[in-house]
Amino acid sequence: MTTSHQGGVEYVDDHKVDRHLTRHVLADPPVTDTAGSTPGGAVNGTQAAPAASRLKPLRMFAMSITAFTVVGHLLLGFEQSPVTPIAAVCFGYVIDLLLEYLDARAGDRKPGYAGGFGQLVSYLLPTHIAALAAAMLLWGNESLWPYLFAVTVAVTSKHLIRIKVNGRWRHFLNPSNFGIAATLLLFPWVGFVPPYHFTNNVTGALDWLVPLGVLMAGTMLNAKLTGRWPLILGWVGGFGAQAVVRWAVLDHSLVAALVPMTGVAFILFTNYMITDPGTTPGRPRNQVVFGVTAAAVYGLLVAWHVVFGLFFALVITCMLRGLVLVSAPWCRQAITESLRRRAGRGGSIVPPSTAGVDGAR
Repeated sequence: MTTSHQGGVEYVDDHKVDRHLTRHVLADPPVTDTAGSTPGGAVNGTQAAPAASRLKPLRMFAMSITAFTVVGHLLLGFEQSPVTPIAAVCFGYVIDLLLEYLDARAGDRKPGYAGGFGQLVSYLLPTHIAALAAAMLLWGNESLWPYLFAVTVAVTSKHLIRIKVNGRWRHFLNPSNFGIAATLLLFPWVGFVPPYHFTNNVTGALDWLVPLGVLMAGTMLNAKLTGRWPLILGWVGGFGAQAVVRWAVLDHSLVAALVPMTGVAFILFTNYMITDPGTTPGRPRNQVVFGVTAAAVYGLLVAWHVVFGLFFALVITCMLRGLVLVSAPWCRQAITESLRRRAGRGGSIVPPSTAGVDGAR
């Protein structure tokens, strides 16, 4: 950005102001759609199946959680009934297809699942993942309906709880996590699966080989396909930092505060839940901020004796990100007006592009 002085008045090159704001204030380049778990992220009211750029990660996520569910029920000793994941997935499919049909009809457009069997499968991948996550992580005793409720909330949130970013209606809450958190909050008798759930039927070396395998698979998936390794570093580093702070300030046991990091549940949350591409930033710096924020919120919740802090912390962090997305246009306008006043000009300058804000990247 350059300035010149003519007649005692400072002038600012409008186009350079535009480039400066886009590059340094908004801090992100234009990106492709990464709506993640959304039915596709509405563009001018139109839903679509997951974009090609994120279809491969979605397929890998879906295959991974499906394989782990099957192995868990056959060999590892998952506590839920084997019918639970089947019912959750089928119910989720029906809810998602119904909502998409109604939305498409109301918007006079083609449904996102239309276009053949391959398109249908691609469209349903996010719902498949959300349903299996709820069926795997919740414990509803002998009742089936808590799992179905969680799936309903997860799928519905993608269609109803959305904000407009650069002309696109996009969901900002992690669907799987939001469905689980809502169920745990509304029904106190529903709980999270017990710690032994993931290695119930194995002993000896398998007790640590199972977590190691999940960790390696998740790490490779995020490093190679989703690019969310900075978020993982921020989250894990922040989790360790909040444990140290609680130990130093609140006299909590340091070992007890760090022990959750050794469990399969924490590994699953770290590699398969918090890293959802559709509800997390894409820029590495912002990923780190997102992860550290989630860890800080978790530490506060634990200090306030709130149980199931992992899920509630992620919901709160996603809401904060949504607030940033909503407020970005007003912040952009305020910056523009401030620069215009500084320039001492009566005219307007070229408004900076909001492309870099897409997805709070």
